[in-house]
Amino acid sequence: MINFMRTLKLSATAGAVLAVTAAAAAAAPALLWEVSGLANPESAVADPKAGIIYVSQVDGKPDGKDGKGGIATVSLDGKKVNLTWSASGFNAPKGLALSGGKLFVSDIDQLHEVDTKDGKILKSYPAKDAKFLNDVAADSAGNVFVSDMATNTIWRLSGGKFEVWLNDAKLENPNGLLVEGGALRVASWGVMTDGFATKVPGHLMSVALDSKAISNVGDGKPFGTLDGLEQLGGGAYLVSDWMSGKVLKFGADSKVSVLLELGQGAADFGYDAASKTIYVPQMMKGVLQAYKVE
Repeated sequence: MINFMRTLKLSATAGAVLAVTAAAAAAAPALLWEVSGLANPESAVADPKAGIIYVSQVDGKPDGKDGKGGIATVSLDGKKVNLTWSASGFNAPKGLALSGGKLFVSDIDQLHEVDTKDGKILKSYPAKDAKFLNDVAADSAGNVFVSDMATNTIWRLSGGKFEVWLNDAKLENPNGLLVEGGALRVASWGVMTDGFATKVPGHLMSVALDSKAISNVGDGKPFGTLDGLEQLGGGAYLVSDWMSGKVLKFGADSKVSVLLELGQGAADFGYDAASKTIYVPQMMKGVLQAYKVE
């Protein structure tokens, strides 16, 4: 994992930095708590009714099929932690989404359906020729979408079938996903060159669920190597930039402001709109932090 992270550290793009620093910084959210000891946490999703935050742990190389990864659980107040809630059958789990009482987990080239009652994998869906399955999002009908950042592909699980839904270079290495109304919002990593380096930083885009037409969210200007994506309301979004380690606010006016500067590795965060709390996994530091977003 260390060598991989060093490679990523060298590939930050100057364009992303300039785009963000040009915007006025917003008031920093307040830190509520921090949990340490996690093994390369990549994604977090909260289930407020159950009082639980699920956290994926890569625990090694993000493309390594080593059987080391797993899912941890953390209570909403950060006081109860189970690092091995689901620790069997995973390689390098990343994106998480809750749908129909199940937890869906991406894992390099397959999607796992996990029972939230006991953490056992109920079924695994292989993604033939997938290289780097990343974020996961579900719609109200129970369809589950998964980004493959390495191949400009979005997969969909629907009716028990897991298949390619869209493959298009215009996705610019899709990472974060969010279903909003009749569209799938996408946070792109950016146009990649060698490895995870980018020649053009990522931006936000939208894919129509009916026609699969791709369009920009806002002005379409690139502003970071984007990872997590959540709806803030009023046409605004919360976005994380993995390379710079920043959590950003993308406004309805397309202006980008910095909410948090956490250091490289700020990954796929979860957001509870009711309590205005953001749960940020920091991959390189092995921690999960909760912040109040006003």
